[in-house]
Amino acid sequence: MSLPITRQQVADRLHVALSRVSEACKRSGRPADAVTIVGVTKYVGSEETRWLAEAGCLELGESRPQMIWDKGEQLRDLPVRWHLIGHLQRNKVSRTLPYLSCIHSVDSERLFKQIVTDSLQLPSRQPIRLLIEVNISNDTSKTGLSYEEAKKLLSSCQQQIAASELCKLQVTGLMGMGSLEGDEVQTRKEFESLRLFRDVCESELGMSLPELSMGMSNDFEWAIEEGATMVRLGSTLFAE
Repeated sequence: MSLPITRQQVADRLHVALSRVSEACKRSGRPADAVTIVGVTKYVGSEETRWLAEAGCLELGESRPQMIWDKGEQLRDLPVRWHLIGHLQRNKVSRTLPYLSCIHSVDSERLFKQIVTDSLQLPSRQPIRLLIEVNISNDTSKTGLSYEEAKKLLSSCQQQIAASELCKLQVTGLMGMGSLEGDEVQTRKEFESLRLFRDVCESELGMSLPELSMGMSNDFEWAIEEGATMVRLGSTLFAE
């Protein structure tokens, strides 16, 4: 689905978004480059996606592997780094991995093992970053693990990657989505809880988990102030 927007509007909105991210970083006592905008392009076509990349947003996110396959080929001339932010089925892992820089939605041991197996077939390259998806809002309609389940998966991931000399993966952090209907107080608490959980896991598991993917167009400034290092912006960049 393509939205009625022009190339200049995309560039202008990216500029505004970068300014808002910078101000939120300043309020949280961090440098502006502490947070990466992942431009979510699932509601636009390849042409609009190209406009965003050419405006300077090279970290691009899609929810569906098929869209990454299609756009990945059409934008192969650009140094785009693709993020999968939606559910990944195990039978689509091998075809999707060659395009990816980061997977935000690792939510099971079975999926992780499939990613490990298929990653061994990749040519020499930069490691793919993996984020464990946590259901921070306790919304049963959302995907993601409980905190207890996420901690167990993190420990298992650490052991499996350490045991594989050929593994081209790095578990680098966590992803969570705030409540759709939550007010600022509730949403901030959810983001804070993910950050505090990350800190506990780093301490108890001896892992480095620098990345927190949390915050979308409606709440990304709160997320940054609560510690996000990646924000996933779609409607902010494309919707009227």
